[in-house]
Amino acid sequence: MIAAIIFAITIILPNLILMALGFFMQKNGQASKAFIDQASSFVFNYCLPCLLFFSVINSEVDYAKQVILIMAGVAVTFILFIGSELYASRFIDKPADQGVFVQGVFRSNMAIIGLATVANAYGEQGLSIGAVYMGVVTILFNILAVITLSRVSKSAEDTWVSRTLMILKKLASNPLMIALIGAFAYKALALPPLTGVIQTTGNLLAAVALPLALICAGASIDLRSMLSPSGLSMQASIGRIVLAPLVAIGVGLAFGLTGIHMGVLFLMVAAPTAAASYVMAKAMGGNEVLAANILAFTTVFGLFGMAIGAALLRGMGLM
Repeated sequence: MIAAIIFAITIILPNLILMALGFFMQKNGQASKAFIDQASSFVFNYCLPCLLFFSVINSEVDYAKQVILIMAGVAVTFILFIGSELYASRFIDKPADQGVFVQGVFRSNMAIIGLATVANAYGEQGLSIGAVYMGVVTILFNILAVITLSRVSKSAEDTWVSRTLMILKKLASNPLMIALIGAFAYKALALPPLTGVIQTTGNLLAAVALPLALICAGASIDLRSMLSPSGLSMQASIGRIVLAPLVAIGVGLAFGLTGIHMGVLFLMVAAPTAAASYVMAKAMGGNEVLAANILAFTTVFGLFGMAIGAALLRGMGLM
């Protein structure tokens, strides 16, 4: 069990240190809001796409096993979405709160926290498997987020057709989706490996992605929001930090996942609430304060939940 605890600390502690560095830089005026916004944009538009593209094209992933993992991920997402929808409709009165609560429970931060932790745990192989998993589940995340947040819209122009078009536009213009689709096409066409200047440049940009993203995440933490959660934000945080990992373990076992595939499923699902949840809630008229509180609280405390879960699963030989 000691080895399992050391494993959990090893995969989580680097993320916490980089986030703490970002928070320290922000508190000392070394990371302004403009810097955080620009750096986050740089990571999202250039570094992460390079990381995902080169991880996939350089990988030797067993796609047959990957299908089972993705099916498990889809199942977990639907269970969390439907469960939180039922809870919200029963116990939450305001439509502007309902969608934000639901999104805070089912939507995890796969692109930054999830991928970084998987990379710490399993290296390049885990990163490749996580990239493929993320590409498929991200599509589902966006569709379900628009569905749950659209209940607050009062515009006559906001119809299911307009929402569908918005989803398609978001996916078509998402740099991460473009990178993943490009990588899958490159692999399918059996093109020669990329070498030389292209590979070196891609590797350099990819190397920047996760460390800078974690620093920006730490610099964005608002202690006031994190330490003053409302009742609803605490309920959503419990759903994300406690219930979501338990559902992931249960579904993973039901699908017969073990080893790296169970590890990827658990770490991707157990990650804190996605930063995109705040942006989408604000854009679609949801309760942005509630979204910010859920994001802040789960970003810090979710990592400890991931560590505890990883230690237990490792100790039982499941990941």
